[in-house]
Amino acid sequence: MFDFELANHTDCDGVTRRDFLRVGGLSALGLTLPGFLSMAQASTNRKDVSCILLWMGGGPSHIDTFDPKPDAPAEIRGEFKAIPTNVSGIQLSDKLPKLAQQMDKFSILRSVTSPDGTHETATHYLLTGYPFTPAVEYPGYGSVYAREKGAQNGMPPYVIFGGLQNGHGGGGYMGAVYNPFNISGDPNNPGFSVQDVAPPNGVDMDRIARRRNILDSLDTFQRKVETQQKIVQTMDDFYQQAYSLITSPVAKKAFDLKQEDAKVRDSYGRNYFGQSCLLARRLVEAGVRFVTVNYGGWDTHENNFNALKNNLLPTLDQGYAGLLADLKQRGMLDSTLVVWMGEFGRTPKVNSSAGRDHWPNAMSVCMGGGGIKTGQAVGTSNERAEVPKDRPIRVEDVGATIYKALGVDCEKEYMSPQNRPFKINYDGEPITELL
Repeated sequence: MFDFELANHTDCDGVTRRDFLRVGGLSALGLTLPGFLSMAQASTNRKDVSCILLWMGGGPSHIDTFDPKPDAPAEIRGEFKAIPTNVSGIQLSDKLPKLAQQMDKFSILRSVTSPDGTHETATHYLLTGYPFTPAVEYPGYGSVYAREKGAQNGMPPYVIFGGLQNGHGGGGYMGAVYNPFNISGDPNNPGFSVQDVAPPNGVDMDRIARRRNILDSLDTFQRKVETQQKIVQTMDDFYQQAYSLITSPVAKKAFDLKQEDAKVRDSYGRNYFGQSCLLARRLVEAGVRFVTVNYGGWDTHENNFNALKNNLLPTLDQGYAGLLADLKQRGMLDSTLVVWMGEFGRTPKVNSSAGRDHWPNAMSVCMGGGGIKTGQAVGTSNERAEVPKDRPIRVEDVGATIYKALGVDCEKEYMSPQNRPFKINYDGEPITELL
């Protein structure tokens, strides 16, 4: 759970709004919701597209997934073979047979390149579109989209499974108010439940209502001494939306995987990743704007092929393919952008430990849905998958494409707490082949 923090504004009596929140705010409701719920409803006149980001923490091997090199030497191509897909001329790893049959529903960017091969800083780069600098923590795509679109149907605008990666991908300089709602635990666990969607143990709905009345009275008193009207409005929005989530039948239903048909659950895979993808679909269906599903374990310096074929790839194949097929079947794919990526690729040459090391020079990113042109392989890496052979794509371009598909103006500027203007996207160009 992420803490809610406002800027440390001090009232005329020396009491900060942060102090007031911690002493008499959500604790009065018996809740510990994160601060993203303070965001007011944003304008709804933009293109209404949601996003599901499948984040492969550790850096997945591009050669062993979406950019196989069957004609390369054995020490490059590795143990896996290439198989055809349902799109003529595009091959995938033979460990992704289900995704091969969904190739018409997504496109592969095979010439993405980055200068950053360090986990923490590369994670920041890929999740924000901004190169890492210790001076500024830039906001992630989900936080920006949450700020642009706001909440709807009493649902949080930005949800993440498994927390922020290396602390990146959240509100950044915009503040913790734009951090995502965190879902911890395993959705595949029979006893899985989401904190803060139901009242805490021992607190029934009548008690919640009484506490809210007390909170309203406290807030009325606070208004009389509050001179910063904007902060008052932010707090009003926070309390209203926090109460809306805890009392929302839409939220309760969306977070309850037990209401899903068993055959649908099976199609995603009865494991953490598969059921997280399914829950992500349910959340988008209920009104969540942006969902990140974290699936780590891709840092395969040793035993790369065993780790991939025995665990990572079968799980990815079923969950990702199941998500695409389900979105299509429900008529949701055109309004849901699905992005697959990690912080970098892996070395083309297999090391002495049967592993692959960090390799940012070439990597693959996949996108589909949300109006993206699918069934394509954009750009190519060279015959050894070392560098782009043509159409090099920068990380900034990936970010600009995500924002373009979501209807976000990349040229728009936000002000940091130090009153520095920052564009939403850092010098990126949308990938025209996808749009």
